[in-house]
Amino acid sequence: VQLQASGGGLVQAGGSLRLSCVVSGQTSSSTSRAWFRQAPGKEREFVAVMFRNGGNTYYADSVKGRFTISRDNAKNTVLLQMNSLKPEDTAVYYCAASNRVILSAIRYPNQYHYWGQGTEVTVSS
Repeated sequence: VQLQASGGGLVQAGGSLRLSCVVSGQTSSSTSRAWFRQAPGKEREFVAVMFRNGGNTYYADSVKGRFTISRDNAKNTVLLQMNSLKPEDTAVYYCAASNRVILSAIRYPNQYHYWGQGTEVTVSS
């Protein structure tokens, strides 16, 4: 399974970006898809997840109401629409996939065994 993330860039505070992650090797229905981020000097943190069964979504409190995770099954792609961006959203964003993650463990990177290479998002104030 391979994941390829794209869509990062430089944006002013209050702006929007949409990240994409193309997944090859497994269909959308077989894996849950998530986004994590890692700011300089900080640990990787959970952003959002969409479960494989039913597509239920969950978000970190810091992005709830501003970010939306979705998927395009035809393109086997998971998207992260980011609105009302803040300087504290600056980080490298990673997409991840798992066929075993459960709700109580969605925030733990070690529950995801497939990772993309990351795409950098910089939000200027």
